[in-house]
Amino acid sequence: MTSKADEALGYEQARDELIEVVRRLEAGGTSLEESLALWERGEELAKVCRRWLEGARARLDAALAEEAQEAETKPSE
Repeated sequence: MTSKADEALGYEQARDELIEVVRRLEAGGTSLEESLALWERGEELAKVCRRWLEGARARLDAALAEEAQEAETKPSE
C-alpha cells in the first residue's frame, strides 16, 4: 500500500529514488532483510511513477480528443 508521503512525491523524485534503490540492489552486499526492504520500496516507487505516467497519458488523450473535436466542429473555409 502506498503511503501518504509517497503520494506526495513528484514523478522525478520517485524516479530518482527508484534509480537509487535499483543501484543498491544491483551492487549487492546487503542482507536478505535489507534487500527485501529495498525491493518493497522499489515496488512502491514504481507504482507512484506509474500513476504519474497514467495521469499524464490521460491528460494528453483528453487534450488530443478536445483538439480533434474542435477541428470537426470548425466550419470549412
